[in-house]
Amino acid sequence: MDNLLKRINELAKKSKTEAGLTSEEKTEQQELRQAYLKNFRGTFEDVLLNSTVYDPEGTDVTPQKLKDAQSKLIAEKFKKDNK
Repeated sequence: MDNLLKRINELAKKSKTEAGLTSEEKTEQQELRQAYLKNFRGTFEDVLLNSTVYDPEGTDVTPQKLKDAQSKLIAEKFKKDNK
């Protein structure tokens, strides 16, 4: 991930120079950005799926949609472990 981000930043700096990016570098830049976003979204989803929301009184107020997604994830892991 660090190398990916490092290369994205290198290309971004180069794009701001007079020379700019070649067409191959522009393509590489787009591919790297897409890979970074895919990784970020996956990590963010993992954080959400392992979260519980509580109000100030300590009552679980996790949205039903999140609870359903968590249940689905648990069921998928259970199926996978029992194969």
